[in-house]
Amino acid sequence: MIPACTQLENPAFWQEIQQYKLKDKQNPPPQGAILFVGSSSIRMWEDLETAFPGHVVLNRGFGGSSLRDLEYYLDDIVFPYKPRQIVIYSGENDIAGGNISAEELLKRFSDVFEEIRDEMPHVPIAFVSMKPSPSREEHMPELEEANSLVRNYLRTKPNTRYIDVYSLMLDKNGQPLEDIFLEDNLHMNEKGYQIWSEAIEPYLVSE
Repeated sequence: MIPACTQLENPAFWQEIQQYKLKDKQNPPPQGAILFVGSSSIRMWEDLETAFPGHVVLNRGFGGSSLRDLEYYLDDIVFPYKPRQIVIYSGENDIAGGNISAEELLKRFSDVFEEIRDEMPHVPIAFVSMKPSPSREEHMPELEEANSLVRNYLRTKPNTRYIDVYSLMLDKNGQPLEDIFLEDNLHMNEKGYQIWSEAIEPYLVSE
């Protein structure tokens, strides 16, 4: 499915993807890296590629993308890298921007998952849970339900990981921690990414 267009000719995020492809042509990344893909929480993780000592990591997050956008660009920014592991953070924008149900979110995720599995049957796939944030508090019930559905789905699939960051980003009252976000109350600051690093590292596949 083609994502919503922002230009007359090109699908959403086309230019951003072309920049990645140009970068790859000029300086080919190593194959067999751990590939992080998804939306702006991945794209804005400035030190991601050095955050996990002992692991070769590649960041291919783009824009405020959705699972459908990710599915559309699998041939461009996933399959060519022949990654050792794929770590996905996506889905939050589907719910917050698309007003879809948790069940529809699961369908979109499973579409991405199955397409990856068809191309790469044995690659380990990890899903980082959709995060809570102060600016999207009204979506938290749907995010929680969708996270639960994805977690249960992955339990039925071999060679997968579900990484919970959602609960780690809540205070004792169940509200998003206030000191881990930028001023937009949506994207994370360094403290937020530290939570992610510590949660994700144990699930990364070693060479």
